[in-house]
Amino acid sequence: MRGSLRLWWLPLAAGLLPAAAAIVAFGLAVSQGQFPACNPLLDGCVSISRAGRHDLPNIVFRALLLPGATLQAIAWLLAGSWLRRLGAPPDRPTKALPWLGLTAALFLLLYGTFLGTEGHGYQWMRRYGVVVYFGFTCIAMLIVGGAVQRLATPTRELRHAGMVLCVLVAALPLLGLVNATSPTYLRSEAAQEALGNITEWWGALVFTLFFVVLAWLWRRTDFEAALRARRD
Repeated sequence: MRGSLRLWWLPLAAGLLPAAAAIVAFGLAVSQGQFPACNPLLDGCVSISRAGRHDLPNIVFRALLLPGATLQAIAWLLAGSWLRRLGAPPDRPTKALPWLGLTAALFLLLYGTFLGTEGHGYQWMRRYGVVVYFGFTCIAMLIVGGAVQRLATPTRELRHAGMVLCVLVAALPLLGLVNATSPTYLRSEAAQEALGNITEWWGALVFTLFFVVLAWLWRRTDFEAALRARRD
């Protein structure tokens, strides 16, 4: 027996679960009085890590983030096959895509696992884990966006979606540049920290939007997996 499974829900859940983890953890932390209510996208009052570091917010954050990271790994593993079905050549970037995405998702898993702990292990993950996740995910996004743009016979929808993906990819290094150069125009350490928190939240939003657009593309291109059942 043969059947098929539509796969568009996978990147959608992969993008929305981490976003829900941050939002729900933030709301719970505010309700517990861990910090005052604010708009982290504009005020930079708290980082994502701090919002989900303690007590119930930490439990909920990890309960949503860890499966989201797992789904991101699966989505990246399938993304290369999807691009080849659309006609993208099996070049080096496309072949490297699953490994880049898998590495990014692994560091997100480690980050979520260690969040809320103390010691050098957490400090290392806080410093390098997030950087690796953001950096490798950005490269993987660039490969997908560029491949969609270079398709031999793309439809208008694919061209527009590819442009959106490229805009999202371009936003990430711009956010990093704003954050890295903040000491040149912000003298206060508090202001620099707030700006760093703002860029972190906006970067996470960009990732969420990317996976939402990817889910839309998978749905529009009828990307599905074949299911086979053997009869004895």
